[in-house]
Amino acid sequence: MNTSVGSILLGGTADSLMNLRFSSCGKPSPPEKGWRLDDSAFNDVKEQLLSYFDGVLKTFTVPTDPEGTPFQQKVWKTLREIPYGETISYRQLARISGNPRAARAVGGANGRNPIPIILPCHRVIASDGSLGGYSGGTGIKRILLAHENAERLRGKSRHHTTESAPLRSF
Repeated sequence: MNTSVGSILLGGTADSLMNLRFSSCGKPSPPEKGWRLDDSAFNDVKEQLLSYFDGVLKTFTVPTDPEGTPFQQKVWKTLREIPYGETISYRQLARISGNPRAARAVGGANGRNPIPIILPCHRVIASDGSLGGYSGGTGIKRILLAHENAERLRGKSRHHTTESAPLRSF
């Protein structure tokens, strides 16, 4: 599928999404052996991704089934709790996921998230405010964060709120 951040490859079963991969040199990395290409698959995922990039969708509802250890699964589940337009640090993610002394391990699990954007690992940044890493590259991470902040700011100005929350500009 083509998106505003380039081509991505969606993979999984008929029931759930298991992978979202970013393009490398214009083409997404190939699927695992035994997988087959089906451009008609994942229409619900494609619709939600397009709606997200159009600034309409804030929370994904597609069924996911990422493969990982129980520790990784717990971290990936916690990612869904990070609100649209917000960022947290790896240390905060460790605390929220119930592993306050395991920021490095939590960061490693975050980096192995097989379904970026939908499980919003891009919303996790370093404590010093730097971006940290991202499977699609920090350029895509910066675009996603800017997109969410821009949509959030437009929403605030539309509703004339006086709330002033500090937003990091990326």
